[in-house]
Amino acid sequence: MCEGYICRMMKQTKFISAQEAARHIQSNTRVFIHGSAATPLSLVQAMMDRKSELRNVELTSISTIGFDLNGVDLEGHFYINSLFVSESVRQAVNSNRGDYIPVFLSEIPKLFNNDILPLDVALLHVSPPDKHGFVSLGTSVDVARAAAYKAKIVIAQINPNMPRMHGDAFIPLSLIDYAVEVNDALPEVSYASGVTQVFEQIGRNVAALVEDGATLQLGIGTIPDSVLKNLHSHRNLGLHTEMFSDGAIDLIEKGVINNSQKKIINGYCVTGFLVGTRRLYDFVDDNPIVKGLDISYVNDPRILSLNPKVTAINSAIEIDITGQVCADSIGMFQYSGIGGQMDFIRGAALSEGGKPIIAIPSRTGKGISRITPVLKQGAGVVTTRGHIHWVVTEYGAVNLYGKNMEQRAELLTSIAHPDDREMLEKASFERFLK
Repeated sequence: MCEGYICRMMKQTKFISAQEAARHIQSNTRVFIHGSAATPLSLVQAMMDRKSELRNVELTSISTIGFDLNGVDLEGHFYINSLFVSESVRQAVNSNRGDYIPVFLSEIPKLFNNDILPLDVALLHVSPPDKHGFVSLGTSVDVARAAAYKAKIVIAQINPNMPRMHGDAFIPLSLIDYAVEVNDALPEVSYASGVTQVFEQIGRNVAALVEDGATLQLGIGTIPDSVLKNLHSHRNLGLHTEMFSDGAIDLIEKGVINNSQKKIINGYCVTGFLVGTRRLYDFVDDNPIVKGLDISYVNDPRILSLNPKVTAINSAIEIDITGQVCADSIGMFQYSGIGGQMDFIRGAALSEGGKPIIAIPSRTGKGISRITPVLKQGAGVVTTRGHIHWVVTEYGAVNLYGKNMEQRAELLTSIAHPDDREMLEKASFERFLK
């Protein structure tokens, strides 16, 4: 008797409507939702339309884009058990309608593969099949590949606008139990629109730390794009990153990013998922130079450390004067998630010539210092004192590695907003009595 996905691969995919597909979601089950620009909006909407018929359906995903479950009455029908907190579920996760699972991004496939978080249904968003009968997971390979192979039922919307990513992205059409044909535009996000003088200066300060021949990892948001704009005079950069956005395209086309110095997958850009504009999606479509790989490989610190000069650029919500980094919550309010920050911070630290970097504006939009005497009550520590190395603001860059607590406080105060330095100096004096 065949079992699991092997049995499904021997069956023929059924093409049906989104409404018919949603009927295969039952009460008291766990449903995985493909994330980022690959969020299967038609299938999610069809599932929501059945809300009154369903009870206790658990939804799990990483970042999703294009739908908002915060204002939806989910109680009794759906429960969001999120693996990363994005805007579309943030309020729900911080209510009785949801919760958050703290986990390294690199280990999420393990939750599925080892049945720690067994999946009843996976809702995917894929490209049309090629002549060999394979579809591509497109813009989001990351944890979706593991979900596709482990879920008991796989439902996918097939979209000609989904790019054919290479690498681990291809799965056989026969793995999909029910397919829904759509012709929907993918969600687009432009990080360039949020750039201010502060972000531009942070970009310049970080770029000054990037050496020729470095292997880059860039997190999500405006700061990574600001860094990329300042790397056009660099040479022989590589890209091994959990996320790929528009900012890297010009550097690849110019030959600045050529991946020639990488030891792991030399000559190719490696990523887990994409978020950007249509230009990005068109650039990666059937482009063999970009490989979308399973996140358990992309974010494995042991793999990362084999590349030279791994320069990991991530951000945070706040940092205390001893170097504890909160990147996932505002006090007890769950704002984001652990994601891949620690994967890359550790991988870069173990890389020969590597530089783990936390880059933040010195202040929030409301004028509150992001460098603080202590973290807010209930704040989560994503990067610990033992893992922190470089911290960058618009006022400069400091390396905390090997520094004692008082020295760290002095260094961090030096790159805080000038109007906050007296407060931080006073807090440091009171803490260290020196």
